[in-house]
Amino acid sequence: MAAITASMVAELRAKTDAPMMECKKALTEAEGNMEKAEEILRVKLGNKAGKAASRITAEGVVASCIEGNTGALVEVNCETDFVSKNDLFLAFCNQVASLIVKHNPADVAALSELPLSMEGFGPTVEEVRKGLIGKIGENMTIRRFKRYSGGGQLAAYLHGVRIGVMVEFDGDAAAAKDTAMHIAAMKPVALSGADVPADLIAKERSVAEQKAAESGKPADIVAKMVEGSVQKYLKEVALLDQVFVKAADGKQTVGAYLKSANTTVKGFTLYVVGEGIEKKQDDFAAEVAAQVAAAKSA
Repeated sequence: MAAITASMVAELRAKTDAPMMECKKALTEAEGNMEKAEEILRVKLGNKAGKAASRITAEGVVASCIEGNTGALVEVNCETDFVSKNDLFLAFCNQVASLIVKHNPADVAALSELPLSMEGFGPTVEEVRKGLIGKIGENMTIRRFKRYSGGGQLAAYLHGVRIGVMVEFDGDAAAAKDTAMHIAAMKPVALSGADVPADLIAKERSVAEQKAAESGKPADIVAKMVEGSVQKYLKEVALLDQVFVKAADGKQTVGAYLKSANTTVKGFTLYVVGEGIEKKQDDFAAEVAAQVAAAKSA
């Protein structure tokens, strides 16, 4: 059997980024054959990816890509904030955004089958995802994306990596960029009051009715109170009715600002990383105790 040297282990580790001892075991199993050892590790990394697949991914990034009048916004999740800063993870997210623009997949399942090769993994997005899970050591999932190709102009704004906005507009690019920044800050749920989802309005109306009923006022007054509360809510969550964050007078609405800039916003998408995902509450002490117990029983 060929002697397994430290330099061989280091070379395999540089190629695969696998733990040192795993590299040594793979080289021993492959009797010093570097290519075979790398293949063994790829298989092991795949198994590692399978074990990670059940873990909650509530961190991650929002990535964007715009090519002409076609653009995409995508949220890709991972388990920890640390990995959301990993260069390989970020490169994967940017590649995925670019693929959405180029190929117009119908959904995440179709996106996962698109061709992609990275770090020796491939030939599809799904295979790269699995490979990176093994290499990085964390579960990661492509959660959602929005693609624009309606012929309008596009502007994107990323607040760090956790909040992403894409705006479809006609008019001034600077005004559209300012509007995207406003959306990231104020988080409207729709373009106008008429576009606010019915279930959100119903929920707000129910709360308003309960509050108004407690006032003990006549029914006609209660009805006016409820309607007033609903209208106030619509102005707070509809983009065009919100007070623009850069308004010099503190009163100008986004709609008025866009009109002054001869700009029309046709639609927007806002993604906040992990929104709606229930995060796992880790018990660090229990986790350490479990690892110690596992080590003793091994």
